[in-house]
Amino acid sequence: MNLDVSPDGKTIIFDLLGDIYSIPVTGGKAALLAGGKAWEIQPRFSPDGKTISYTSDKDGGDNIWIMNSDGSDKYPITKENFRLLNNASWTPDGQFLVARKHFTGTRSLGAGEMWLYHRTGGEGIQLTKRKNDQQDAGEPIVSPDGKYIYWSEDVTPGPNFQYNKDPNKGIYAIQRLNRQTGETETVTGGPGGACRPQISPDGKLLAFVKRIRLKSVLYLHDLKTGEEWPVYDDLSHDQQETWAIFGVYPNFGWTPDSKNIIFYARGKIWNLDVNTLNAVQIPFEVTSQQNITEALHFQQKVYQDEFTVKMIRQLTTSPDGSMVAFNAAGHIYLKMLPNGKPARITATNDFEYEPAFSPDGKSLVYVDWSDELKASVNKIDLLSCLVTRLTPEKGFYYSPKFSNKGDKVVYTKGEGNETSGFAFGKNPGIYTVPVTGGTPKMIINNGVYPRFST
Repeated sequence: MNLDVSPDGKTIIFDLLGDIYSIPVTGGKAALLAGGKAWEIQPRFSPDGKTISYTSDKDGGDNIWIMNSDGSDKYPITKENFRLLNNASWTPDGQFLVARKHFTGTRSLGAGEMWLYHRTGGEGIQLTKRKNDQQDAGEPIVSPDGKYIYWSEDVTPGPNFQYNKDPNKGIYAIQRLNRQTGETETVTGGPGGACRPQISPDGKLLAFVKRIRLKSVLYLHDLKTGEEWPVYDDLSHDQQETWAIFGVYPNFGWTPDSKNIIFYARGKIWNLDVNTLNAVQIPFEVTSQQNITEALHFQQKVYQDEFTVKMIRQLTTSPDGSMVAFNAAGHIYLKMLPNGKPARITATNDFEYEPAFSPDGKSLVYVDWSDELKASVNKIDLLSCLVTRLTPEKGFYYSPKFSNKGDKVVYTKGEGNETSGFAFGKNPGIYTVPVTGGTPKMIINNGVYPRFST
């Protein structure tokens, strides 16, 4: 449950099961502010307490929305359909919000950047730059004076995200951007890490979550002296070991006098006096109505002798443009242009990949694969359908191409992998072999996608 405290200290807002509620700071029956089929989370009061920002996927993807404090007049300020956003934080003037924007690369995990948006919308302004596409950054918060932006960031070595790292050695650190100078510095981190920063209203203390052995612990950091100390050691387990796009720990809030922190832990809401360290449970009651949408289903036949291929791969055109060859469902097909019917080039049960035409268009070279015999490079005469195997040994072969004269074929030999094994993967590299067969010749012991120069 992400929560926040109103600027007057009288109201708590929180999310539960994708809906947003409010209760008096002393507890009670929750009033629904935002509900329905959309997933709506991470509410934050504006500095004047009149409006609330939150994350919602109501328009099909996670964006930042604003509503009045009574739940009326909801509207989006961001309208991303790919680079989605969450964890918005207000600037002190109530005119802007800083949010985490999600970017993906070769893995679906992605990484975050901090972006600034006006409350009326717009394209936004980039404030921080992700260091790569896998190590995350998020949970932004703006300091009460508006000078700094704090956030948590994966600071482990290397460009790759890995699950189940050891938080006690340190995964996350809290960074700070000076909005006036543009300089960035690390505020705290080290063993146990540091995440979910939250600045006290007087600007003196930073509250954050740290791992101590097996416990997630609420800590305070004196922003003037750097002194740190624990204030509550029974939080719910944070998510430092896994991927935490929406934050490593749910958001919490300070009371306006900077004397108490109100936070979620173990299914309950707590009010902690940071001086006495006395934590009092805030009772609340929620009546939740969840709408279950019927899933969309399409009738599918379990087995079909014939089916329509939805995607073809490795398409190549003959030199005279009269036909194409391509891979579909693990086999190579030939199609005469423009309206010919695709037909397989062989009748074997082996998988076939990476077709390439000879310069005269009369032959194809390709790779086949079977689990028993591994891969081989083959040439097929398109008129007689005679297949000549060009590689005499089992192996891992890729990317065959004819020479310009059509008298040789060049290809890559791989070393194997964990899925297919490493047997028959000795002496990897780039090879050539005569189109009539014979002894392959190694050209170089590394490289991929070889081809002859024109």
